[in-house]
Amino acid sequence: MIENERVRVTEWRFNKRGDNTGWHRHEFDYVVVPLFTGILEIDLGKGDTVRTEMTNGVPYYREVGVEHDVINGNDFECAFVEVELLEDRSGSISPL
Repeated sequence: MIENERVRVTEWRFNKRGDNTGWHRHEFDYVVVPLFTGILEIDLGKGDTVRTEMTNGVPYYREVGVEHDVINGNDFECAFVEVELLEDRSGSISPL
């Protein structure tokens, strides 16, 4: 959606239950804004999965280093917008 030297904004859309992002590690701090009210299942690895309730429009923040696979836990399409903050804590801008 947007990508410049300061932020990267991505919409993730899951058409059906079980659709997922794939396993990944976040290289930057980020904010997620759900575009639905429902459940995301978060696979943390090693057989550890948590169900997290999302509320439409209520954002949450996570710091760099999170590793997971995000899975649609609903019987309907869902989506969220992810905003990655491409500056590190020192104010240096990371190369894209």
